[in-house]
Amino acid sequence: MFTLDMIHTLALSGLVIFLGYGVRTIIPPLSRYNLPAPVIGGLIIALAQLLSRSLGYQFFQFDTSLQVPLMTAFFTSIGLGSSLSLLRKGGPKIITFLLISIVFTFIQNAVGIAVAVPLGQHPLFGVFNSSVTLVGGPATGLAFAPLFEKAGITGASSMAIASAMTGIISGGLIGAPIGTWLIERYRLSSLNKPSGGGVVPAATHIVEELTPEPAAAVPPGDDSEAHRSLINLVALLAAMWIGSWVSKGFSALGVTLPAYIGAMIVGAVIRNIADLTGIVPLSQKTIDTIGTVSLSLFIAMAMMTLKLWELASVALPMLAVIAMQVVVVGAACFWPLFRLFGRDYDAAVTATGFCGFMLGTMANAMANMESLAERYGPAKRAFLVVPIVGAFFIDFANAIIITFFLNFFP
Repeated sequence: MFTLDMIHTLALSGLVIFLGYGVRTIIPPLSRYNLPAPVIGGLIIALAQLLSRSLGYQFFQFDTSLQVPLMTAFFTSIGLGSSLSLLRKGGPKIITFLLISIVFTFIQNAVGIAVAVPLGQHPLFGVFNSSVTLVGGPATGLAFAPLFEKAGITGASSMAIASAMTGIISGGLIGAPIGTWLIERYRLSSLNKPSGGGVVPAATHIVEELTPEPAAAVPPGDDSEAHRSLINLVALLAAMWIGSWVSKGFSALGVTLPAYIGAMIVGAVIRNIADLTGIVPLSQKTIDTIGTVSLSLFIAMAMMTLKLWELASVALPMLAVIAMQVVVVGAACFWPLFRLFGRDYDAAVTATGFCGFMLGTMANAMANMESLAERYGPAKRAFLVVPIVGAFFIDFANAIIITFFLNFFP
């Protein structure tokens, strides 16, 4: 058995991420359905652990001390990106889309409970395989897994990845066809020519374009890029520090919360105070970079320690819940989302993006929308509305909604 300390485990997590990138290059369908490289690489290590266990041998012993701080850093970056000024820039359509997404997140969980209970599962089993792992994706699933395991959902960590990956594939499979059907059925067209083959844009890049880089006074002799990075890193660490007190305060009141909630809330407060006052020059680009790196390392580390053998008894109920979610989200794209957004071309592209992030990740949403834009033409409103809601605000709202259900079904 190889015993790895904290630094060894972190280093292996980094190597595992690039293993995932390599495998995704060799097997194109993995890239087509936007399966994250840390999930792929970490799953390989988890499978190796499963094989070694079947042979009566433990391959690795990990020190995962950094797993929670990395998770908290990522969700704090979500809080620091939750600028209310983005909602104002996006206008009423952004707020409408966010409200629709929040309502359907509640509906998604209600549907999950309605499917899970008749199958003999705890109501929280339905919630976990609904907005926790579908809207939230692998990161939220892994973050909330310990709380769901305490509530009696055995094997939640392993189920988080299985459920999230099933959702990602489902969102990729049905998203673009739904948009295509709407466009062809109602003979919709873009006001511009198709954009041609291009690289799928990252949702965060679109948001960054709407968030100007603030100017920061740089001490003489200091590198401006390093100084800006330091300011944003310290702001994130301060939010994590103060947020830990906030989380302890909620816990003292008997409210069940994941470790990152306090830091995410404090991050949002810091961001909006910074926007109003200009005291702290926060850079959305730098915050996104820190968050992305933290997320990748967190997922890879969490994946390596999965107990895949715990999935056998819950596989069928899990698939039943997700299958119903695919039906519900697909129906929502046709009505009311498409109709509420004007039944035009942008509404169809918005619907396919909604399908992507309600079942999978923002990468799914952007890939779905880009596939339509390449064939039928740009949809500027959709490419503004969906990333702002799907990349930041729905994750914030989803965490609060999940917390509500956790405390409603103790």
